[in-house]
Amino acid sequence: MSSEWTQGKATVTHQEFDDAEKGIYDGTQNLPVLPPAAYMDEKDRSIATFMSPASPVHEGITPFSSVPALSLAWPNDWKVSNSKTAMVPDPAAKKTPAPAPDKVSRWILFVLWFNTYRKFFTFVTLLNLTGIILAALGRFSYAEDHLGALVLGNLLCAILMRNELFLRFLYIIAIYGLRSWAPLCVKLAVTSVLQHVGGIHSGCALSGAGWLAYKVVDIIRYRAMQHPAVIAAGLVTNVLVIISVLSAFPWVRNYHHNVFERHHRFVGWMGLATTWVFVILGNSYDIKLGEWRADANSLLSAQELWFAVFMTVFVLIPWVTLREVPVEVEIPSPKVAILRFNRGMQQGLLGRISRTSIMEYHAFGIISEGRKSQYHYMICGVQGDFTKGLVADPPKTVWTRELKFAGVGHASAMFKRGIRVCTGTGIGAALSTCIQSPNWFLIWIGSNQEKTFGPTITGLIRDNIEPERMILWDTKKQGGRPDTMQLLKDTWESFGAEVIFITSNMQGNDEMMQGCRAAGLHAFGTLWDF
Repeated sequence: MSSEWTQGKATVTHQEFDDAEKGIYDGTQNLPVLPPAAYMDEKDRSIATFMSPASPVHEGITPFSSVPALSLAWPNDWKVSNSKTAMVPDPAAKKTPAPAPDKVSRWILFVLWFNTYRKFFTFVTLLNLTGIILAALGRFSYAEDHLGALVLGNLLCAILMRNELFLRFLYIIAIYGLRSWAPLCVKLAVTSVLQHVGGIHSGCALSGAGWLAYKVVDIIRYRAMQHPAVIAAGLVTNVLVIISVLSAFPWVRNYHHNVFERHHRFVGWMGLATTWVFVILGNSYDIKLGEWRADANSLLSAQELWFAVFMTVFVLIPWVTLREVPVEVEIPSPKVAILRFNRGMQQGLLGRISRTSIMEYHAFGIISEGRKSQYHYMICGVQGDFTKGLVADPPKTVWTRELKFAGVGHASAMFKRGIRVCTGTGIGAALSTCIQSPNWFLIWIGSNQEKTFGPTITGLIRDNIEPERMILWDTKKQGGRPDTMQLLKDTWESFGAEVIFITSNMQGNDEMMQGCRAAGLHAFGTLWDF
């Protein structure tokens, strides 16, 4: 199979993302959009899609089924290129202009903007801000005695919302506790919560910094009663925590990844260390007597100490599983690297990899045929320096945490039937769901997929997903993008889907999320909050 890949000449106008879960730019945005199809044409210009849980389709046989077929007819200016399903534009036919996109209502735009992430962030931040104001007015008695507990409680919650083990635990409870009996509305609500717990993380981290600043100000106000060592520890901790929080703001995280990682991780670790110093000193010094306590009872009974203990434990858990593992790199085209690792994985997981043990980690979707399979794979689209290095200098080993974290695709096990739509390298986050479950339909839109992604990915699709359960749209061969929303609507009806999971670049994600919302289709889009 050829290793050359011709990509569109469109210029990326938004930030480049290394993360496959974020739907790396696939070069199809500026290709012409196809005219809307005239559906239910009975001629041979249709793709008949039948549903079957298992069939000998790998031998080219399409099984019969009593389920209604999804029939996608093609525009009049297209023709059949062979006896199967490939379609190409007819040069003799007159092109019809692309339809203007429907105008999206302001209400839909607002609802999508004010998503569960922002709702969580707003609620947590306002709740803590109210507490700080009440404490300043002397109307919050708990805060007067346990300011440190409010600081560390918020920071502990922030850490939990980004801890791989804790999130996997939440997903297990949701999947096994809801999928057999819960109504669809409950499953959708829980999935939205799981996808957007980052809002709690951000809100609690910012609130913890706010409470810490308030505590330090309170200590300085009564500095005559405090030991200088306690004041110094509080000031240093405050500075480090605030730097760690500010470095995680979206514009820093998205445009200056290494700056974000360096400050958020290492300054955050330093902040955790000085928090221990602050907690121990603050609870060991008796401000009433103006002397250090000799016994440890007051320290062991302090809420702040146990918050600090659990913070440290949950910070360390993912790093305890850090390993240097062998990897085989396949380079089917100059723009993609396929990484192969030993052992199989569940669907819907993502893994972080790096060439060093503690720096420059990047997250990618994991492709696997199941837990018992021999290998799992990552698709790395070449965008930044890290992924370019995978092609220019393929590694023999990489560092990774054996404890993987769950993406929203992991929640697909809750639903009876669904659609996984992706563009470009977003297939890395989407494919496992459709491979491991016969109840999920794959729609993959990309440019020259076979040459770009090579025989490994093509083979995984061909060997594990029946043709009647997927639509692979090659924008280069087809001359442009499909009418994505019409494609989703018809697949939704024919396949009997309950939900749609989208993995695409920012523009594609916004278009599909807006269209699904307007059409009343339940959809979850891509997040840029990793």
